[in-house]
Amino acid sequence: MRTASKSKGTESDNRRRLLKIGEVSRLSGVGIEALRFYERQGLLGNPPRTESGYRLYTEEALERLEFIKRAQVLGFSLAEIARVIAEKQAGQSPCAEVREIVRSRLQELDQRLKEMQRYRKDLAAALNEWDEAGDKEGHICGLIEDSKLEHSMPAQKALKRGKR
Repeated sequence: MRTASKSKGTESDNRRRLLKIGEVSRLSGVGIEALRFYERQGLLGNPPRTESGYRLYTEEALERLEFIKRAQVLGFSLAEIARVIAEKQAGQSPCAEVREIVRSRLQELDQRLKEMQRYRKDLAAALNEWDEAGDKEGHICGLIEDSKLEHSMPAQKALKRGKR
C-alpha cells in the first residue's frame, strides 16, 4: 500500500509563494488602494512585478501588514511606523525608538486629559447657569451667544503626530 504524503514545504518555500495584490488584500483585510499607498510610503518595499505589471508579494508582506495594523492600534502614525521599519532594515533594534514614541504619546494624552477635565468643568458650570436662567432670547440662542466660555481646548493639537 502506497501512502502519498503531501509536504507543506519549508517555511522559506511558503515565504516565496507569490501573491497578487487582490489576494494580499483579501488575506490581510487591507484595501488595495491602501496597499498601493503603503508601497509608495516605503512600508511594504517595492514588490517585483510580472511582465504585465502585476505586483507580486511574498507572504512576508502579510506579516508586515499585520505589524502595521498592530502599530496603528497602538496609536503609531504611518510615518512613525516607517521610521521603525527603516531602523530594523538598517540592522538596528527599533525598540528604543518605539518606547520613546509611546512615552511621548502618553505625555500628550495626559495633557489632553487635563485639558478635557478643565473643559468638562467649564461646560458643567455653564449648564448649571443655563438651567437657572431658563430660555434666553437672542439672535439664535441667547444662552450660547452670552456664553463666557473660551476655546479652552486646542483643536486636536495634542494628538497630532505626523501623517497617517
